Amino acid sequence: MSRKSVSLVGLVLLCWHASLTEQRLQGIFKDPKEPIDERVKDLLGKMNLEEKVGQMTQIERKNASAEVLKSYFIGSVLSGGGSTPKVNATVKEWVDMVNGMQQASLSTRLGIPMIYGIDAVHGHNNVMNATIFPHNVGLGVTRDPQLLKEIGAATALEVRATGIPYAFAPCIAVCRDPRWGRCYESYSEDHRIVQQLTEIINGLQGEAKTDMKGMPYVNGKTKVAGSSKHYVGDGGTVKGINENNTIVDDSALYGMHMAAYVNSVAKGIATIMASYSSINGVKMHAHKQLLTDYLKGKLGFKGFIISDWEGIDRITSPAHSNYSYSIQASINAGIDMVMVPYNYTEFYDGLIDLVKKNAIPMSRIDDAVSRILRVKFAMGLFENPLGDYSLINEVGSQKHRELARQAVRKSLVLLKNGKPGNPPILPLPKNAGKIVVAGSHANNLGYQCGGWTIEWQGVSGNNWTAGTTILDGIKATVDQRTKVVYKKKPSDTYSSKGKMDYGIVVVGEVPYAETNGDSQNLTIPAPGPAVIENVCKETKCVVIIVSGRPVVIEPYVDKIDALVAAWLPGSEGQGVADVLFGDYGFTGKLARTWFKRVDQLPMNYGDPKYDPLFPFGFGLETKPIPSTKKPEL
Repeated sequence: MSRKSVSLVGLVLLCWHASLTEQRLQGIFKDPKEPIDERVKDLLGKMNLEEKVGQMTQIERKNASAEVLKSYFIGSVLSGGGSTPKVNATVKEWVDMVNGMQQASLSTRLGIPMIYGIDAVHGHNNVMNATIFPHNVGLGVTRDPQLLKEIGAATALEVRATGIPYAFAPCIAVCRDPRWGRCYESYSEDHRIVQQLTEIINGLQGEAKTDMKGMPYVNGKTKVAGSSKHYVGDGGTVKGINENNTIVDDSALYGMHMAAYVNSVAKGIATIMASYSSINGVKMHAHKQLLTDYLKGKLGFKGFIISDWEGIDRITSPAHSNYSYSIQASINAGIDMVMVPYNYTEFYDGLIDLVKKNAIPMSRIDDAVSRILRVKFAMGLFENPLGDYSLINEVGSQKHRELARQAVRKSLVLLKNGKPGNPPILPLPKNAGKIVVAGSHANNLGYQCGGWTIEWQGVSGNNWTAGTTILDGIKATVDQRTKVVYKKKPSDTYSSKGKMDYGIVVVGEVPYAETNGDSQNLTIPAPGPAVIENVCKETKCVVIIVSGRPVVIEPYVDKIDALVAAWLPGSEGQGVADVLFGDYGFTGKLARTWFKRVDQLPMNYGDPKYDPLFPFGFGLETKPIPSTKKPEL
């Protein structure tokens, strides 16, 4: 045979081998008509150890260069609180960033798309001009599952509009102590309200028509994968200290703190995030009995369990002091994806080394990766990996803002309405002669939104995002002839300087998140108490508390004519004015006990020594007054 013939045969064989390789790589996993678990099995069989470990790695966007995504086969990227493409990034710039990263992932050998995640805990709160809904502490007041479903759907649409398919929400903690800095992320001290409001999952992910029996369910390109968090018992820590130990018996653990996870799994929640906290001394990130035996075993959860930010590092004390042990303990316990988020090479190399040493069995790696792939297939990420630019205008849409305004109205709780022997003061007349609005929170959009807004710890001022302050809402509601005067910090002689018909004082907590919000005194920061004193001593006054939880208010109640808990209402402050002036009635009922003194804490409905200032379920009501058109001047 001639040399030319041999070369030709060799070329044919090479092409045939290349064709077989291409067919093998295409395989079943590329076909959306195939059952999800068949696709998972096919793709898993094509992956090497490095690719598997890459899928289990979630890194912060600051590290997510194309080179890193391709070299480490990264499975997921996230934005931490306040982490954006740039300051004041537009929606298009978000989509550009996510799509650019996705293109890098798709160019790897198997083309497995990464999943981008973000904390969208009260709307798409990292993004400028997004709709910011009330925090969960206010939404719990509404006891309205349909409203929560609509909020979930609106949030999902705004998240998807930025090219992101994964939201770290909802928080289904049962906060049992308001000293906890994350209490505003909890719907209620009552697990039944928390269970009821897992309906938000059906808005975020889409509504499955049957019990999903643990299978993840995400219905289409306008929905996101959700993450119920923080598993489990995060709201029950000793003295409300963040990331602390929760001491519980089985009745409280499974009957209270676990209850909403059962609902979440039935609704097809895609992921569940482990808690920093411990259960009876065992760190949740290393709790095999609860992560694997109970959640994956007894409850049949088939999505993936994700760690919290550097969560596995905190298995040891001090954190990160024995990282190899932390990797081994967390993965063997049942963590599937690790939110590294920065030291990805140490995690990646460490996990590979532990597998090669048989400290972590390959079966555990295969289980983790199968769960991650199952979620990606279930949400259609292989078929639609890129963000859709046609959704850009959904962010901060008027429809969503109207929904948020409705949520504000329903979340307000009227705690007092008139001094003893006097008629009710609310609703206020729109045609009053002069209204003085005072306090640090009346004209501060950042303060009324709270933590987890634009930045992790929240912001101050009105230049960070779009919305309506409570002051602006008041001005837009009253009669054109009513004089509204704003004094952030009126002096102790201010009220005697001129006649005013009403004073509206808006004070409360400054924004915080997580451990920074832990408080053992729960007092209203200065000058809030002085503002209440100065305005209320000589005029009829309404005090509006903007806070993430009940605070110490008993010393001032007798001086106040009307008292309103507004919680953290978000971007649509007009909703407060809607109810204050009677366009809508007060309907909200406390979903948290309002204590008298901090030395009573923890104190929850049903406790033997229950002596609150305002009990769980309390809330005065008013009727809307007939609307009248503002007279022309």
